[in-house]
Amino acid sequence: MRILHTMLRVGDLDKSIAFYTQVLGMELLRQKDYPKGKFTLAFLGYGPEAEHPAIELTHNWGENNYEIGNGFGHIAINVDDVYKAVERAKEQGAKVIREAGPMSAGTTIVGFLKDPDGYEIELLSKKF
Repeated sequence: MRILHTMLRVGDLDKSIAFYTQVLGMELLRQKDYPKGKFTLAFLGYGPEAEHPAIELTHNWGENNYEIGNGFGHIAINVDDVYKAVERAKEQGAKVIREAGPMSAGTTIVGFLKDPDGYEIELLSKKF
């Protein structure tokens, strides 16, 4: 078994695709409109879905805003240098909600961004 994808509902698909590709360096793997259901799906990731998990962005036509709720935490992205990744994100207009630095209960370097819909993205330098 393996994780295939994580689905997020988004209000502005183009804006969200730009964030995940330009700020986080993902690739748009596939996108399809479903006119009967009035929604569009876009899958993004760091490699082919057969080998890597993806983010599924679901845009329900006519819906521009969602409540995130209090159960969702964040999506974690491993980067080579959190400090550089946060600076690059800022340069591209991304909202930084925690500057890069050591986590409060340890030494792992982390930083947090918010995507255009308010979902939190953790950037961390943990080596596996």
